[in-house]
Amino acid sequence: MSLNPRLVKESFSVVEPVADKATAYFYGRLFAESPYLRGMFPPALDVQRDRLFSALTRIVWSLDSPDSLAGFLGQLGRDHRKYGVLAEHYTAVGNALLATIRRFAADIWDNEIEAAWVAAYTAAANLMIESAESDSGVSPAWWLAEVVDHEQRHRDIAVLTLRPTQRLPYTAGQYVNVQTSRWPRVWRTFSIANAPRPDNTIRLHVRSVPGGWVSTTLIRHTRIGDTLMLGPPMGTMAPRESSMRDMLCVAGGTGLAPLKAIIEDVIASGRRPNIHLLYGARTADELYDLPDLIRMESSFPWLRVLPVVSGQPGYDGMRGHLPEVTQRFHSWAEHDVYVCGPPSMVNETVRRLQIDGVPLSRIHRDIIQAER
Repeated sequence: MSLNPRLVKESFSVVEPVADKATAYFYGRLFAESPYLRGMFPPALDVQRDRLFSALTRIVWSLDSPDSLAGFLGQLGRDHRKYGVLAEHYTAVGNALLATIRRFAADIWDNEIEAAWVAAYTAAANLMIESAESDSGVSPAWWLAEVVDHEQRHRDIAVLTLRPTQRLPYTAGQYVNVQTSRWPRVWRTFSIANAPRPDNTIRLHVRSVPGGWVSTTLIRHTRIGDTLMLGPPMGTMAPRESSMRDMLCVAGGTGLAPLKAIIEDVIASGRRPNIHLLYGARTADELYDLPDLIRMESSFPWLRVLPVVSGQPGYDGMRGHLPEVTQRFHSWAEHDVYVCGPPSMVNETVRRLQIDGVPLSRIHRDIIQAER
C-alpha cells in the first residue's frame, strides 16, 4: 500500500476549518470505543485537543518530506512513552482518527481516500512504535529533576534551574514536557534556556498564562528541593553547525529561552558569526533576563542585544512590535534567522522577513510551540 500525500492533504483541508468539532468528535469516539484509554489523558482536554490537531497538521503537510517527517514522528514516539502508550493503543487511535476524517470529509470521501489515510497512518504509527521500542532500552520514559534554584524575575515570570537525576540528552533550542505533582497527567512544554552544561542542569523560563495549571504552579507553588517530571527533549530549532552565516534572533517574551540556548551553543562552538538578538516585551520590567544578556554581550563582542518594548510609551529605548522592528534594519536575507515567542508574533515576523527577501529555508522556528 503506497502513500498518496495529495489525497490525504486534499481531504484534510476539508477538515481543518472545523478543527474544534473534529477533535471533540475524535476524543468522544476514542473513549467510547476504548474507555480504558481515558485514564491516560488529563482531566481537561482543551490543551490536548490543540496539540493533537497541531501534530496531525504537521504530519499531513510533511508527507512529502519523509526525512523531516521521520524525525518528528520519532520524537513523538519517544515522547509517548511517558504516557504509558503501547503499540496496541495505536490501533484504537487510528480507528477513531479514520472515523473522524470520514465523518467530516463525507462529501468527498471514497475508497481511494480511505486507502490513502490507512496507508499514511499505518506508516506514521509504525515509525512511532519503532522509535519507542528502540528508545526503551537506552533511555527512561521520563526523567525526575530536582529544583535547585527558583528566581522570581517578574510577578508572572520565573526562572527555574533543574538538575535531572539522570543525564538529559538534548540539543540547544529543544523543549521538554513538564509535569508537577500538583497536576498528575497534565504535561506542559517549556523550552530549555541553556546549552548543555557539564553539571547537567537546565534552566526553564516560565510565564504564568491565564488558566495555566502547570505554569502557575511552577511560579507560585514550586520551591527549591521540589521534584518535577520531564519528558524527552523535542524540537528541531537547533543551530546549524555547518553554517557560517550571521544570525538574527527574534525573541518575544519567554520565547527568549530557546534562542538564548542557541546563542550559548554558538559561542561555545568557537564560531564567530555576528548575532543580532531582538528581545521584545510589552514593558521594560518584563525584559526579565536583560542583565544576563548584557553580560553575555560584554563577553562576546559579536553579539548585539537590542531590547524592544511595545506597550510603554515613556520607555527610553527602542519601541515597537517585533515584526515591524525587524524591518528597520538592513536586509537580513543573508542571515540564518531564529524566531520564537507568541504564535501571532512569530507568524507575522516570518511573513515580513519573507517579503523582505529572507528565504524560508533560512528561517527556523518550531511548529509546535512551548508554553509561554
